[in-house]
Amino acid sequence: MSADVLERLRTLLHEQGGLMATLVDPAAAVDSQATPEIATQPTEADLAASPGRVVAEGPRTEGRRDQYELLVEAIYEGYLLHYGSPRVVCAQEADLGLLAGDQLYAIGLARLVALGDTAAVAELADVITLSALAQSAGEKELADAVWAAGARAVGWGSSEIHAHAKELAFAGAPEAIEAMRTSAVGPP
Repeated sequence: MSADVLERLRTLLHEQGGLMATLVDPAAAVDSQATPEIATQPTEADLAASPGRVVAEGPRTEGRRDQYELLVEAIYEGYLLHYGSPRVVCAQEADLGLLAGDQLYAIGLARLVALGDTAAVAELADVITLSALAQSAGEKELADAVWAAGARAVGWGSSEIHAHAKELAFAGAPEAIEAMRTSAVGPP
């Protein structure tokens, strides 16, 4: 992810106002003067693995890379509110975290609809569904692979390999994780 995408997400949520603006964690703001040891700074691994960055590097997003990166990071932040450690939003109550996560899914998908990219909307809807199924089955590695493969499909376009990987994941097949990993690193 570009170093400023989380700050752009914070700004977006503040501009939207309402409850979401109150949940933006001021302690997690990225300080440009901060040292790399501060936990709120993205690590090199975070930068390399960010779904928003993967999408933004793909040929399908040319000319709108910043928009795609932001909307995918909004959706990913929603996912992290449901299943991980969010980077921008802090909800002290679990129910409020789930609602905030759903709102971030909606914000990102609405921005994608405004771009007119229905293929990416469908792909990210599958990512949300498949990662939720994987998490509910206790398969975090599969959920991570779903995000990696889905980001690649949004940025570069889907493939038969990716469609097959999604079929396996929807069916709960044990080989789904390897199929997703293959899809995530397949040729552009």
